[in-house]
Amino acid sequence: MPGTNGALRQFTRRTALTALGAGIVGATAASWPRLTAMDIPGRGDNSLSIAIMGTAADAAARQKVIDAFAKVHPEIKVKVQAIQAVDWKDFFTKILTMVAAGTPPDVVYVATEGAQLFAEKLAHPLDEYLRRDADHMKEYFEDVHPSLVEAFMYKGSLFQLPIDWNAANMYYNTASFRQAGLDRPADDWTHMDFRSTLAAMKKVKPQDFTPYYWTNRLFGGVVPWLYANDTSFLKETKSTGGEWLWDGFYANDPSRSLRSGGYQWLEPNADDPRVFESFDYLRGLVKDGLGVRPEEGGGSALIGLFASNRIGTTPAGGYWVQGLHEAGMTEDGFDVQFFPKWRTQRHQFGTAGYAIMKTAKDKDAAWEWVKFSSSKEAMQIVFPTPNTTPARRSMVNEELYAGTGPRNWKVFYETLDKFPTTGPIPAPPQQAAVETALMKNVSLAVSGDERQLKQALESMQRDLELALRRQP
Repeated sequence: MPGTNGALRQFTRRTALTALGAGIVGATAASWPRLTAMDIPGRGDNSLSIAIMGTAADAAARQKVIDAFAKVHPEIKVKVQAIQAVDWKDFFTKILTMVAAGTPPDVVYVATEGAQLFAEKLAHPLDEYLRRDADHMKEYFEDVHPSLVEAFMYKGSLFQLPIDWNAANMYYNTASFRQAGLDRPADDWTHMDFRSTLAAMKKVKPQDFTPYYWTNRLFGGVVPWLYANDTSFLKETKSTGGEWLWDGFYANDPSRSLRSGGYQWLEPNADDPRVFESFDYLRGLVKDGLGVRPEEGGGSALIGLFASNRIGTTPAGGYWVQGLHEAGMTEDGFDVQFFPKWRTQRHQFGTAGYAIMKTAKDKDAAWEWVKFSSSKEAMQIVFPTPNTTPARRSMVNEELYAGTGPRNWKVFYETLDKFPTTGPIPAPPQQAAVETALMKNVSLAVSGDERQLKQALESMQRDLELALRRQP
């Protein structure tokens, strides 16, 4: 987990999900103060109010970006409000509460989990601004992979500019590999190669060691295995539209033909035989002691266990590098590889960026903040350490990982380049209910026999049907 002492720590998607266990957030839900109009920075003074997930220290850390923005736009006052939350779902709930109370922020930093919720109900599309400032924005899009941009397309419009992102790659403990006589896995290693790798580590260290650690959540849980097996727990389709963006900014990109008006997840898919097959594979890892049951452990334990050579492998993104470094791991103590191949080697990722609220009191000013935040100048201020993966390809470089590792840091951005169908977390506008339906059934699915697995997936299918009927 990233520490809190960086010059300008970006409170990113995975930071948020792991921070509670690491003690970064610190407060419990019961101790959070009730939000009122007086809590909104800039309320009554026409300042542009920016909401992020984090602590007061995170808000204060934004001052360097605010100062840099002020040099370009001295006429726009900006104030940042950090909202403490357990995870993105909790953060979005708090934003909705502010909207209902009539005190919404003007701009919100939103991760993939909430992108379609905001696009459907709360956010203003960026299309008009991108068309107007196309010459200025060309440099940004040339530096950002189209897969990240497509994740923020919704029904043909773009609602956010990706600022940071993380794919579910596979981290491995190099000491554990050496002890088991294992070399670095091949780029195209398979799910069966992965199982053999876990078995080799378990044979050498049968006690007090977990070859594979995974969690029960949308990112890095079962979903990467589903994607690798060319399926998902929701049926994935794409909207039409978006030609204005793809032809305007990515006309010469080799993956142009793959791009669309945005992802759609409209129906459950837990009854797909490949979903059963993927869960059954994980059930086998748990049964044979090669993988932990996903409800066991937490974020606070994971870094320490991995750093002390008690975990062999775990799925994570570039956000984990700084945390391992701060836990005392040397740059050659761990490494990263692409997620194992199955029917495909499609990866899962999540990204985040600023959304302009429909209720923003000055949308033109809000756009100037969004545009500046996507600049290389701003992003270099925000990401001084590898506690996430910058959306800009040019920033994922040797300098960023010098002194921390991993040796094969190129894997992070090459995930998009080598596997251009790599896709975002499945997060429809009803994401909160969908995630609950998934998580409720995962542990049961991998903890018993085949009959129990079948029952769990039938339950998941029913729960997802209900979740998708709900109004976001």
